Amino acid sequence: MSQQAKILVVDDEPAIRRLLSAGLTRAGYRVVEAGTARDALSAMQIDKPEAVLLDLGLPDRDGLELVPLLKAAGASVLIVSARDATDQKVTALDLGADDYVTKPFDTEEVLARIRTALRHRLSAEAEAPVVRIGAIEIDLAARLVRKAGEEVHLTPKEFGFLAELAKHPGRVVTHSQLLRTVWGPGHEHDVEYLRVAARGVRRKIENDPAMPSAIRNEPGVGYRLMA
Repeated sequence: MSQQAKILVVDDEPAIRRLLSAGLTRAGYRVVEAGTARDALSAMQIDKPEAVLLDLGLPDRDGLELVPLLKAAGASVLIVSARDATDQKVTALDLGADDYVTKPFDTEEVLARIRTALRHRLSAEAEAPVVRIGAIEIDLAARLVRKAGEEVHLTPKEFGFLAELAKHPGRVVTHSQLLRTVWGPGHEHDVEYLRVAARGVRRKIENDPAMPSAIRNEPGVGYRLMA
């Protein structure tokens, strides 16, 4: 899917659309462009892209309103926006966005994030219960974690934390989503629970817990299992 995937670029600035479209085309993707929310929704119906690069500052509608609509249509959604406030990132991710890149951006980073989102689509479609990150193997069905073939013993909350990240490899999972899923409703503001779980998991699976490479903290937003 990745090299032949169709990508919809939604941005009201023609220069940004040209920049992204050129990079995507060089990488082998098919590209569709839209400058408004209305055109974006029309392109979703007609062209059925696998992924969308979405600016939030559209002239006819706030881009955040499009996120659940684009997700419901089956597309991966990567936000590319000048809005860099933490609450905007959290809102977009909680609405279903797969990732968030702030402007000005590096085109190669955007391409890498797209590859990750498309790989996640394939994994979700295959419903693969085993996620591998380097020497780490996370068996979601059996609730087992191994490092270099040796079983790693996690507490139930530590496994829940790691499993939720493993279900979305390479993507940011927000604090509220992790707390809601692992600890339950009513704990969505208990971020200290996450810090404790993250420390425990890193101590057990990272080669150097002080310099973690598998689990990355996105300050104020959430955590990401590096794919």
